[in-house]
Amino acid sequence: MNASTNTRPITAEVPLRPRMAQDPVELVPEITEVSAALFRATGNGSVPRSTIGLVQLRAGQIAGSTYLTVLHTGFLRAAGESEERIASVAGWPDSPWFTAPERAALALVEAVLRPSPHGERVSDALYAEVAGHYDDKALTTLMLAIGQVNFFTAIALVAKPVPGRSFTDPWA
Repeated sequence: MNASTNTRPITAEVPLRPRMAQDPVELVPEITEVSAALFRATGNGSVPRSTIGLVQLRAGQIAGSTYLTVLHTGFLRAAGESEERIASVAGWPDSPWFTAPERAALALVEAVLRPSPHGERVSDALYAEVAGHYDDKALTTLMLAIGQVNFFTAIALVAKPVPGRSFTDPWA
């Protein structure tokens, strides 16, 4: 089959309805328990909430999920983050709006979620840099924050909830 017949034309409008008709939480209610546990774990106070939000926004961008990108952008706005910081997450390496610990966290999410042509994704040097800014509990919390977005990535990419709708009911 020709690749062009397998994809949506770039100029086609994307419908404002989810791909999957029923909310996955209705089908598998245990998702709520896992989600709540992850939110509690990442909100343990060892890493600033703003850093968690930046990491999760970047993870959504890397995953290519409009839903997750819009969701985490909204969370950051609601938390009072500046438009400059939010808009420059995608280009964080050359942005002046991030602290050294935030840069380390953003480098970590990039390394975890992007394949490396040069060997392991999280090098010893990167680990040492991140560990220089975060103690073991905070580093574990960052790992969970990245994993939290990955937990929702499959739902976001397969079921395609509508971007911009309520976080609690994107199927409405």
